[in-house]
Amino acid sequence: MGLLLFSNLCFSQVSDNLTLYRTDFKNVSGDNTVSITSYTKNGKHYVYAGGAGDIDVFSINAQGKLGHIEKQEQYKKKGPARGMVADNINGTDYLFVANKYGDAIEVYKIMDDGALEQVFMIHDTEEIYIGIGITLQVVHMNNASYLFAGGLEEKPGLSCFKIEDDGKLTHVQSMKDDDKVHTDGIIGMFVHKIDGKTFLFTGGFQDNGISSFRVYENGKFKNINNIDDNDTDRFLTGAYPVTGVKLGDNHYVIVGHRHHKYYARGGFIKKTDFVYHGDAVSVFKVNKKGELTPHSVLKDNENTKLQGQTRIEIVSVNDKEAILAVGTRDDASIQLCKLNEQGILSPINYLETGFPIYYGLKSLKINDDYFLVAGSIEWGFRKIVAYKLGRKDSSTSGKVLRHVVSFKFKKDASQEKIDEVIASFENLKNEIPAIKELEWGLNNSTEGLSNGFNYCFTLTFNDENAREIYVFHKTHLIAQKKANPLLDAIFVIDYWTSN
Repeated sequence: MGLLLFSNLCFSQVSDNLTLYRTDFKNVSGDNTVSITSYTKNGKHYVYAGGAGDIDVFSINAQGKLGHIEKQEQYKKKGPARGMVADNINGTDYLFVANKYGDAIEVYKIMDDGALEQVFMIHDTEEIYIGIGITLQVVHMNNASYLFAGGLEEKPGLSCFKIEDDGKLTHVQSMKDDDKVHTDGIIGMFVHKIDGKTFLFTGGFQDNGISSFRVYENGKFKNINNIDDNDTDRFLTGAYPVTGVKLGDNHYVIVGHRHHKYYARGGFIKKTDFVYHGDAVSVFKVNKKGELTPHSVLKDNENTKLQGQTRIEIVSVNDKEAILAVGTRDDASIQLCKLNEQGILSPINYLETGFPIYYGLKSLKINDDYFLVAGSIEWGFRKIVAYKLGRKDSSTSGKVLRHVVSFKFKKDASQEKIDEVIASFENLKNEIPAIKELEWGLNNSTEGLSNGFNYCFTLTFNDENAREIYVFHKTHLIAQKKANPLLDAIFVIDYWTSN
């Protein structure tokens, strides 16, 4: 596929031609994947996928291949692990987890093999705001490190805890949400250090806005300023992912939103008189006082995939530009964008994943390569997927993608069961519009080289997006599940060809 090994020195020269290539996917223990984070320990890279009930631990190698290490059961078998962040505290590696419906923060020590060992847990009380825990953010000061936590629904607010060397959390300060600050539904947080000062930025999902806070050496914090949604130059209705980047002398905060129009649950949205004026990613500039000012927007159009943004990951940064990946729930895609030094976002490319992303998207760098690991909120999906960032292969222009699948059934598989499997795969063309063509046949070669592969399907796709939609489509996954117990082996090969 012409993958490119690139360094930061040449990154900006090829950034307009980047795309994503799937490298692997693995099953997870939970029914879905809500959040994903990663960590590097002793030169090895680990991925933590949290869903309903369990946290799965994976290794990921330089080729983007995933290996399952263990699963960790969450408190009360609840979850989902909505907020997850891994960090080093005075020489010890920890994973901090916001157990959304367990109303608790769990602290795990990361062992040498990436596995987890729980060392502490703190529960919600009337004084702190970690009920319906959503988002966590570690803030390192000169002499201590702090964990900030935000929640949703019944008890919105912002809380700070000092992280002790043994992983215990000591409460420092909590600020209850009010009509001024935007801390009702903190689904995203980010930290900037500017001229020796530390600033924390939060998005308020229910508040339809974003706030900035000054954080002091002792962990105490105060509100600096607040930016509301409007229907002209910012898009904050349902403020969701919050991230940031420094380019040159400029500090930016990037905010996405899953607009309230995408929520059908009655009573969940507090302010029901919202106006839908499109989907977009908003960029804010931060001054030396930590104040936010609206700067630019990237609006969704027919050439982008920005509907229902739920996660924004900074993939790479150099002095001149940053590459961002925007995960979407409603477009079921990963949109790649470029932010230049002037704070202007522009789209690069997108990949339709075939599954909706909630908060489960994480970028990581291994050697000189950049990867994304994604999971789906879709109930019963039970997979995480790894992608590698590379140069788009221009040689595929004007061609179609063939996907060839051959089955070798077990000797004791009945013809009735085999026919059921064949019928379910033949029916895929009726259920998945992304399939351009589908044909199949029974082997009649006389050369004796088929090695028992008697049934062959050939599918045609217009591009990689269509193939991803097919691979992870619910109907395809159901057909696979029906076939697997009957198969002795399966052979798959893809290739580009002229139509």
